[in-house]
Amino acid sequence: MDTPTLKNIITDTGFKFNKALGQNFISDKNLLDAIVADSGVTADDVVVEIGTGGGTLTRALAAVAKRVVSFEVDKNVQKVLEISLQGVDNVEVIFRDILRMSDDEVRAIAGDSFKVVANLPYYITTPLVMRFLESDLDVKSLTVMVQQEVADRFVAKPNTADYAAITLAIETCGEACITRKVNRKMFYPVPNVDSAVVRIDVDRNKLAGENMVELRKLIRAAFAMRRKTLANNISVAFNMDKQSATEKIAAAGFAPLVRGEALSLSDYVKLLHTL
Repeated sequence: MDTPTLKNIITDTGFKFNKALGQNFISDKNLLDAIVADSGVTADDVVVEIGTGGGTLTRALAAVAKRVVSFEVDKNVQKVLEISLQGVDNVEVIFRDILRMSDDEVRAIAGDSFKVVANLPYYITTPLVMRFLESDLDVKSLTVMVQQEVADRFVAKPNTADYAAITLAIETCGEACITRKVNRKMFYPVPNVDSAVVRIDVDRNKLAGENMVELRKLIRAAFAMRRKTLANNISVAFNMDKQSATEKIAAAGFAPLVRGEALSLSDYVKLLHTL
């Protein structure tokens, strides 16, 4: 007997998509297998998936990984998953919002070390990525399907329109690359934008010895008001007058009127030391 398609399962179960949750499922097996390959998941890995959805990516991950722990907020997909994940015994679906869970709670369920893979609802992309990167969890990598323009922001270079605080936030503890672009027609229902798969390999020791709390504060401040100069933004965030901020910037070797998007990560580390 043939395995029912995702569309058939959705029709047969009467599942209704929740627009507020940004639900767009993937059913193309070649694409699902490609995402799993991009993630670098092996038989030794535990995978934390965010957004179980219709369970198609979950199933593809389970075929390769040691264990998959998938977090989902919509309990209405349960009837879909009972069919789409039938016969899969190394998957545990947790109906909880991982953004509201502590590191200890996640660790108790998923274990000490894991890889994150997700077809993310676009509205939680940045909070979700930062939730893992700024945590104390031993996350080896994050492979996420995101909106194309967000993917461009994740891997942007200084002095480009896409370069942003999130670009640097990722770079402080990892390396991001776009592994593939995905046409909107590969999703069901079809969204309004194209997507891309981004893999972030995490390195917690990349800036060992640096004050990460203050560095993140500096980066956020630099992009808080993009049209303002770096000196303006720093003076507000670090409670100093603009003249002092300008002097600190000059002492670090940068032009007085420089803007935040002109500096690289190593430049920000250098500037932090002068502050």
